[in-house]
Amino acid sequence: MVSAGTLTTVQDRGRVGWAHLGVPRAGALDAPAAALANRLVGNPPDAAVLETVLGGLALRNAGPGRWAALTGASTAPTFWWAAGGELRVPVPTYGLRSYVAVAGGIDVDPVLGSRSTDTLAWVGPPRVVDGTSLPLGEPTGAPRPLDVPPARREGALRVLPGPRADWFASLAPLFGSEWVVRPDSDRIGLRLDGPALERVGAGELPSEGMVLGAVQVPPSGRPIVFLADHPPTGGYPVVGVVHPDDLWRCAQVRPGERVRFRGVSTR
Repeated sequence: MVSAGTLTTVQDRGRVGWAHLGVPRAGALDAPAAALANRLVGNPPDAAVLETVLGGLALRNAGPGRWAALTGASTAPTFWWAAGGELRVPVPTYGLRSYVAVAGGIDVDPVLGSRSTDTLAWVGPPRVVDGTSLPLGEPTGAPRPLDVPPARREGALRVLPGPRADWFASLAPLFGSEWVVRPDSDRIGLRLDGPALERVGAGELPSEGMVLGAVQVPPSGRPIVFLADHPPTGGYPVVGVVHPDDLWRCAQVRPGERVRFRGVSTR
């Protein structure tokens, strides 16, 4: 590792099935981009990749040459990463998170069945820092120089109904406003600023289970969209859930950018 950039972690499809024990799922925030990177280099879908924020990542190949790919905010279709060669992720012109896949996958030891780094409880491999040495697995499939990139839908984020809408006088501000992405957004949640949603009464909920994409409203009235490292439980009311096919966009919006929501009744 020459330079780890702003924030680089190892991610795969996530640590699914452990929420009942209080373990977050983790996994790549832009799942379609990570899956595309793996396909391009011939990896199985569950191979681990690197997720990096705003570029600046620089890697040196200490082993034999192999295929690599870069997707997400920065893109470079399948290319040959020569022995001793350096791989650099540029600062993207738009978007936030980029994904580096290497033939064979990042072969760190799995924890609870996943190689994903969870930044809430720091389960899994540690954060990648300058000087980190990452093992690579043996390539198992042929590279794909061409692939169909995932559909990138624009417009408002679709929101499915949530269980606690009746805690608020109206959801009109949620669906009728532009929300500014706050600088403290991270892998745990997309934190938004805008008009406060007004509660109809006092009191708090007992903690209940949270799902990926839950739109939770804390006492400030400003919503938080729970992302891959979200806590398994929470006590603030959930007014909706972002459609699974729109979650990748929550991974790519930058602080200061704006998002809108649109209510939908079904998937």
